[in-house]
Amino acid sequence: MHDWLMTIDVAHPPHHPDEVDELLLAAWLRARNSSSLRVLQIIHGYGSSGRGGSLREHVRNWLFTRQHHFDAVIYGEEISPIHPDIEEIISELGYHPETEFRKANPGITLVRIK
Repeated sequence: MHDWLMTIDVAHPPHHPDEVDELLLAAWLRARNSSSLRVLQIIHGYGSSGRGGSLREHVRNWLFTRQHHFDAVIYGEEISPIHPDIEEIISELGYHPETEFRKANPGITLVRIK
């Protein structure tokens, strides 16, 4: 476990949107007040429809309405070791991707806290 990364899993089991809001707010407050925690990895799943699930959309809408609190929001389908924000996370935090940030995953969203 990395002290700069916190994982929030709202997909297993699926949480009600109100509970998702509470979990995201608590995680953001913890990260904002931490001297080391800088990245939230939110596991929301992709859904079975092939278009993305309701939890994914709920999480991304929550993040969008609070985007001024974050340095970056990286959608899982955009993740790659050469993504500029991923490169910055790697260089600043000294992390070398093993599995988490190596390839795209539409079931997660990464958030870098200001």
